[in-house]
Amino acid sequence: MTSTAQDSSSSRKKSGRSPLGSTSLAVVAELAGVSEATVSRVLNRKYGVSAATRATVEDALRQVGYERPKNRELVVLLTPNLRNPIFAHQAERIEGELTPHGLKAVICPVYPGSVQEREYVESLIDSGVAAIVFLSSSNTMVHADHRVVQLVASRGLPFVSINGGFDEHPAPVVSSDDWKAADLAVGHLYDLGHRRIGLLAGPVGNIPADRRVEGFVQAMERRGLPAPEDYVVRQHFNFEGGNQAASLLLRMGATGIIGSSDEMALGAYRAVERAGLSVPGDVSVIGYDDSPFLDYTAPPLTTVRQPVELIAENVGWIISSMIQNRPVDSAEILVAPEIRLRGSTAPARDAG
Repeated sequence: MTSTAQDSSSSRKKSGRSPLGSTSLAVVAELAGVSEATVSRVLNRKYGVSAATRATVEDALRQVGYERPKNRELVVLLTPNLRNPIFAHQAERIEGELTPHGLKAVICPVYPGSVQEREYVESLIDSGVAAIVFLSSSNTMVHADHRVVQLVASRGLPFVSINGGFDEHPAPVVSSDDWKAADLAVGHLYDLGHRRIGLLAGPVGNIPADRRVEGFVQAMERRGLPAPEDYVVRQHFNFEGGNQAASLLLRMGATGIIGSSDEMALGAYRAVERAGLSVPGDVSVIGYDDSPFLDYTAPPLTTVRQPVELIAENVGWIISSMIQNRPVDSAEILVAPEIRLRGSTAPARDAG
């Protein structure tokens, strides 16, 4: 009898049919006020079910105590690139949090909001995908093509966003507190006597960049520093962007520079050197992320550390809960960053 039961279970998995028995399927359909075929489509994450109907069926499944079997074990991580060490580190930590739940991460480096992002999802969505993680991809861009999340939502796949979410599709979001990050950086430079403090900001419409600008302006105003918006320069999150933005801030007389990424901050090193100045003797520089190599830069870079481990822990817990059909709060979780002091900041020369 045991062998027969096992064979039957195996047959159900191979055929793709719901593990719910016909009686339970009927009970769920009655609770939700839909047909058994609709319940089956929701269970198997098929097209053709509205978001409202899908939510009603999922609620009925929770009422009968149903938990999805883990025959789907792939979690797709969509991330901008792996050249930036912070994204590689974050993907690795998330993978480590998923493994104990029997889940496997598939890391897809994409340009956010691009056709490539959609193609990754379209090609993998029917290959045992249990959930999607938007790791600083199209979820961080206000004006990006959001058709990829529309596809994910239409199939009823659980998804989590990191560092910004989709307003049109409420779902759990876990983010580093960018307002707090800006305040930590401004506060450190202010305490060292710097009053002309500038921000190397990311592009307009990038959610983390916009939040850091907002936090920077608020932090400067709280300390009574005039016209903080004049000391915000928008550029790309890379070395050259930091170099160009820092050159402008130096011409404005900035003695403290805050980068919105470690790469931007290291680009500021180049601008300071080309101006015939030194870090930190003439100009103090702070980065953001805490990339693994910062102890080996000259001088070692002070930075605001993104809480990668805590973000990964939250994402792992949320993903495993959603896959098991357990309700989770869609309110954004803000994880507090911390400042790591190294050798790139010093008291301002004119502090006295």
